[in-house]
Amino acid sequence: MYSPKMMDTFPDDVQKRIQVWLHSTIDENTKETIRQLQASNPQGLADAFSTDLSFGTGGMRGLMGVGTNRLNVYTIRIATAGLAHYLRRQFQKKPISVVIGFDSRHHSEEFAQEAARVLAAQNIHVFLLRAIRPVPFVSFLCRFKNANAAIMITASHNPAEYNGYKVYWQDGAQVVHPHDQGIVDEVQKIKSLEQVLASLDDPEVERVGKEVDPEYIHALRPLQHFPDANHQYGWKVHIVYTPLHGTGITLAPQALADWGFSKISLVQKQAVPDGNFPTVHYPNPEYPEALQLGTALLQKANADLLIANDPDADRIGVVAMHHGSPVRLNGNEMAALCAEFICASLQKQRRLPKRGALVTTIVSTELIREIAHSYGLAFFEVLTGFKYIGEKIHEWEISPNSYAFLFGAEESYGYLIGTHARDKDAIAMSCLVAEMALQAKLQGKTLRDHLFAIYEKYGVFREMEQSLVFDATQEHLTHIQQMMEELRKHPPQEIMNIPVLYTEDYLTLLRTYADGRPQEKLTLPSSNVLVLRLQDQSRIVVRPSGTEPKLKLYGSTRDKNKGSIQERCSQLDQKLNLLIRDVKSYIHS
Repeated sequence: MYSPKMMDTFPDDVQKRIQVWLHSTIDENTKETIRQLQASNPQGLADAFSTDLSFGTGGMRGLMGVGTNRLNVYTIRIATAGLAHYLRRQFQKKPISVVIGFDSRHHSEEFAQEAARVLAAQNIHVFLLRAIRPVPFVSFLCRFKNANAAIMITASHNPAEYNGYKVYWQDGAQVVHPHDQGIVDEVQKIKSLEQVLASLDDPEVERVGKEVDPEYIHALRPLQHFPDANHQYGWKVHIVYTPLHGTGITLAPQALADWGFSKISLVQKQAVPDGNFPTVHYPNPEYPEALQLGTALLQKANADLLIANDPDADRIGVVAMHHGSPVRLNGNEMAALCAEFICASLQKQRRLPKRGALVTTIVSTELIREIAHSYGLAFFEVLTGFKYIGEKIHEWEISPNSYAFLFGAEESYGYLIGTHARDKDAIAMSCLVAEMALQAKLQGKTLRDHLFAIYEKYGVFREMEQSLVFDATQEHLTHIQQMMEELRKHPPQEIMNIPVLYTEDYLTLLRTYADGRPQEKLTLPSSNVLVLRLQDQSRIVVRPSGTEPKLKLYGSTRDKNKGSIQERCSQLDQKLNLLIRDVKSYIHS
């Protein structure tokens, strides 16, 4: 039997949040759910009210359900009210508009509509999409409509029980400092669950449908490097495509066809949008199991290429056939393939800008640096999170005589060509990958051949990512922070008997050398990330995930020796596995 006294064991702030909900005018079903959790799962209730959701590297993301630490109509309303107040402060006495999109997840459309009702009640004009669309389309639409901001309801590649709320600024990129913290500050000022809501029939709510799709498709056309070859020979590349039950199905097939790639076979069981993700637990193209159905069809159809988009179509996974066998290309390998292809193609056509630039993150392959410098281009590393790549584009856009953005990549299968959007664009990248595959096929080669040619040119660069995974409880989240604090205080002096050359702490923004040289200041924004550079130039990066209860470890190493590329890849992969295992043991010791 439920008793309010049972909550006495909860921390005071948790009790206060629960009482606010129980004594407000929120719907009775939600209150009953709180009571049931108290009786049957008190720890679950404590977790649900342990904190307020805030904006991380991927925005506001979490489990759906009741509570301040969950995605529900009330937390969506509060977040949107905070956004509305911040927009009013930033754009005083000016008309304000916001684009709102959503993916195929449960409650995504409902959450989008709730956000629209809050904004409309504040006399903010809303461009509300009628149906699911990808993340890059929402970023594009924000720019196309000259909106002040955009909201995308999505949890990207997370399991079905998650959802999220991404906020974009007027340049079409995810919010960064100071806007991200400004929105959080406004949200925290809101103490009432009751928000003024407009009707979806309000004149401020403008529904947007398929009429804008051609504008997005048109924006991708100039990104082709070989449009004549694409349209003349594109039929030679047989593509298997899967949207993993998500939004990619709305635009990817027609974008590919617009580039000349019309021979497309859909993975039928995954082609229908479905928030249950019935064929995969993690609809993430990073995971081989998410690509199993597509790979099976790739082999059965004797096709050339499998392209998989995650549910909000900002990430792309690729499997390429190579001498009759499917070869899965990871995020760093695809980043290198795309960077080399873009640079080589532009150079061949004498279109390589003198101040062109490639951008990647501090956990992604360092091969991108080698490629950029070999073509005389600038190279920039930013913090994890594609919003920092978008920030660079905007920075150069408003600065005269600055850099020309060519390509942005992160190891977690997210990339961008062009500046039509300012977030990862798996639709545009699907087209680019198809173009790369065609150029390879016309030369009698495969994408795997081109990857090995890159290794022959620059040396073999290999990367590996592993995670320490925890339950999504406040206790475990605290434990992750404690592990980072301990590692920061006592970093290892060597890893697998290889001395640590220096440690970069992005929280204190200091590089500390093992030989006692003076510390050096780091230039990126502060973030909870540690980088260990070894004497042989291998690198280990440790950081908590911004969206999941994980402690992530990224390893990278290289060699520029001669010999079999395949054997060198295998040797380096074994070395990385041992390096990361040694760091894991050190963290747990």
